[in-house]
Amino acid sequence: MQLHERLAEKSSLRPRPVGRVDPFGELKNRIHQELIAELGPQLFADGVEQSEMRGQVEVEVGRLLESEQGIARSDRERLVEEITNDTVGHGPLERLLADDTITEIMVNGAHDVWVERNGRLFETPVRFIDDSHVRRLINKIVAQVGRRIDESSPMVDARLPDGSRVNAVIPPLSLSGPLVTIRKFSQQRLTLEDMVRLGTLTGPTVDFLERCVGAELNVLISGGTGTGKTTLLNAVSSAIPVADRIVTIEDAAELRLHQRHVLRLEHRPSNIEGQGEVSIRDLVRNALRMRPDRIIVGEVRGPEALDMLQAMNTGHDGSLCTVHANSPRDALARVETMVLMSGFDLPVRAIRQQLSSALELIVHLERLEDGVRRVTSIAEVQRMESDVITLQDIFKFDVRRVRADRTIVGALQPTGIHPIFSEKFRKRGVELPQGLFGKPPPQSSLDAQMRGVGQRGV
Repeated sequence: MQLHERLAEKSSLRPRPVGRVDPFGELKNRIHQELIAELGPQLFADGVEQSEMRGQVEVEVGRLLESEQGIARSDRERLVEEITNDTVGHGPLERLLADDTITEIMVNGAHDVWVERNGRLFETPVRFIDDSHVRRLINKIVAQVGRRIDESSPMVDARLPDGSRVNAVIPPLSLSGPLVTIRKFSQQRLTLEDMVRLGTLTGPTVDFLERCVGAELNVLISGGTGTGKTTLLNAVSSAIPVADRIVTIEDAAELRLHQRHVLRLEHRPSNIEGQGEVSIRDLVRNALRMRPDRIIVGEVRGPEALDMLQAMNTGHDGSLCTVHANSPRDALARVETMVLMSGFDLPVRAIRQQLSSALELIVHLERLEDGVRRVTSIAEVQRMESDVITLQDIFKFDVRRVRADRTIVGALQPTGIHPIFSEKFRKRGVELPQGLFGKPPPQSSLDAQMRGVGQRGV
């Protein structure tokens, strides 16, 4: 038997999820829509007790069901309970959202729900009744932030009350029914010490990063999706002095700074008519008029990169931001590309000169094969050489061995190179311990680092 025939036979024997047919699906959809339309913002108002709101919703659902004929008493009571759960809570996803070990929830269809734990994906037994059931959950979530999703606008980004990010896509864009992805927002704010315990950082690198923030270096945190960039940014920002005036700019508010003088700005998307958007770039420009000591951009992803670089080059030292990239070198290339998106016909050399003078440190994170998120490189941005920005690794992750269960044994080690921005430390009155950067590791260890981490061009 050919290989493709064996695979086809194996696939045909695999059990497929079968959902039950809900005879009241259309009725639930209609009442759920009427409920959101009538109660509207009351469902999500601050200061309203959950039990009080649940009771109000149950009464309203019962009133809407009174006009429906031919429904048995037991079915009517079940309908009230199920519609209320979908309206006040999050239906079948409620227990997944309450599980602190889950970092991401992925609804690939009514009968296919996955979660991420410790960096790995697991299928769950959670099932929705049908696609209409998933749509009711999506409608409830987007109504919380005053958004709408329908066939004319079939894709939306929203946010749960706890700050978790939600992305939803429905037909006709999705060919497999409504899709929901929830990036959960941790209720526990991780500190730098917690990140040492989890293996993301080491004690010396925490000491170094705290001193870098104290010396007002401009720091760029890079990494792929889900590597913990925002978590690290939140932890590093704790080293900012309490006397500094901080302006945070985010696409979706996630940062939680404990300093007193923090001003939080959040991007506003356009409405259904395509108007009213306030972009990240608008917020960065406005932040410059708010007399900030530090500007923190949750993620640079567009033309605001030019305004951010100009802010760093015009006296706003100590600014922090993140960017999606696969290595420190790629991070510079991405910022360079985003500057070109600003609409100005700038020479590439001029952009790179702005980059080399604005940025001083790149902290790069990766989620390695064992699912653990680690800082794999702390690199200094140095001067221009010809048309190329020079990067120099100060700390680099050394992969020592990989166990049979794919657990990676290694540590973030100093390369022995002393950064050239030491002068800025002295200017700010911040001392660097003599033994912080250690001695250069042997060449064999450096070769292992390059093979294990696989960074390109750094």
